[in-house]
Amino acid sequence: MSFDTVSTTSTATYQQPAADPRRISTGVSGLDEILHGGLPPHHVYLVAGDPGTGKTTLGLQFLLAGVARGETVLHIALSETKDEIISVAASHGWNAEGINIYELGRDEQGLGPEGQYTVFHPAEVELTETTKAIMDYVEKVNPSRIVVDSLSELRMLAREPLRYRREVLWLKQFFGQRDTTVLFLDDKTSERYDLQLQSITHGVIMLEHMPREYGSKRRRLEVLKLRGARFRDGYHDYNITTGGLDVFPRVQPQIHPHADGEEAGIMHSGIQELDDLLAGGLHVGTSSLIAGPAGSGKSSLATRYAVSAAARGEKVAFYVFDESIQTLMLRSRGLGIPVEKYLADGSMLLQQIDPAELSPGEFAHRVRIEVERGAKVVVIDSLNGYLNSMPGEGFLTSHMHELLSYLHFKGVTSLLILAQHGFVGSNMVTPVDVSYLADNVLLLRYFEAGGEVRQAISVLKRRSGGHERTIRELRLGDNMIKVGRALSDFRGVLTGVPTYVGKGALLEGMGEDNQ
Repeated sequence: MSFDTVSTTSTATYQQPAADPRRISTGVSGLDEILHGGLPPHHVYLVAGDPGTGKTTLGLQFLLAGVARGETVLHIALSETKDEIISVAASHGWNAEGINIYELGRDEQGLGPEGQYTVFHPAEVELTETTKAIMDYVEKVNPSRIVVDSLSELRMLAREPLRYRREVLWLKQFFGQRDTTVLFLDDKTSERYDLQLQSITHGVIMLEHMPREYGSKRRRLEVLKLRGARFRDGYHDYNITTGGLDVFPRVQPQIHPHADGEEAGIMHSGIQELDDLLAGGLHVGTSSLIAGPAGSGKSSLATRYAVSAAARGEKVAFYVFDESIQTLMLRSRGLGIPVEKYLADGSMLLQQIDPAELSPGEFAHRVRIEVERGAKVVVIDSLNGYLNSMPGEGFLTSHMHELLSYLHFKGVTSLLILAQHGFVGSNMVTPVDVSYLADNVLLLRYFEAGGEVRQAISVLKRRSGGHERTIRELRLGDNMIKVGRALSDFRGVLTGVPTYVGKGALLEGMGEDNQ
């Protein structure tokens, strides 16, 4: 069976587009994608972020990418010891033997206690000696890649911003003459100096972490500038895992065009009456929102569509936010929907998502991976769980717009489930309105009739063509999902308290089992 719970300790990989030969890899595939192949070589770059955002880890990945290419690389440790750097590398399973690590010991540079009592300011002695020591070692090793970790130590030694800026400019000119690619790491300990530093360097990568009230921190990065080169702007989520930084580039539909020559077909549910409501079925490549109160059959209908697609030989990616996979499979078994069969043959991928641990960017990235692997149907159950991974409700529609546009351009049919608050009456509300994003909207309702609580289904929207405007009864029972005739003898079904205005029996005309 092919179902699993998403873990934040590992991520799937996919085939990256060919790298720009004029750029060098950062060692992080997602960051290389954002940078359109990597960094232009022989320049100085700034990687800034608060402590704990992964600057040193990124620096090590950058150097190890150089080692893999047979390059000589250098890590200049200003704020950590050599043993600490080796320990960080070992925690990710990396061998740091190929990295030259230069630790500037205080006593070695005359920075011990005896050197602290002088008539000169430290900037006039210690800073100059530190800079000279760095240059001497670089000339000795002659590396092609350098990481300076971190500039906060140089800033502390400088008396004033002007002296600090001149010292950094001096280093930049020195490195530029040697055709090296340099990453300056900075922990933003002094905000007023950051803009000066950003103006000096050729490019700036900003790392951030955003604490949430519950769950793991959300981390994101932004490329602020890259002189004379293209890059994908905006914020991109990333994780720090065993193995380094995993960066999830923001989905941009315009760079993923729809395959030429594909004709939109019809996706059937396997239930004739349901397909009749939609004038034959859902158009391939469209997005459908299935909304209704809890327990009204939303997930069951989505599962029915997913299994029908798998039966036609299409690959399905099904993401479960709210309920457990075991519960979904048990319910499907009771409705006669053979989920296990298609999990076993690999036609369906079923993943449990924990919104407290997974960022929106990582989720979109995982969907993209499955689409690149051939998924033609994507089910998100539900948007309520997806909303919980957002820093604010206002961002959900932006994320969903990008994701749905990408899926549309790739010709993927998407099914989105949205649970409404309340069960009957006028108190039915949705946590967020995304109905305008979907091409099709199916609405499920409870209503009271004949002393029973029953369910109804209707199609409110079908952007790609006409649809029935009737309200039909929906029945979920033993090994069946049934859709009855139009409830023409009732008025006010959508309110949950209908009025009987006809004469026939309520279930007259219910069809045979439709599996």
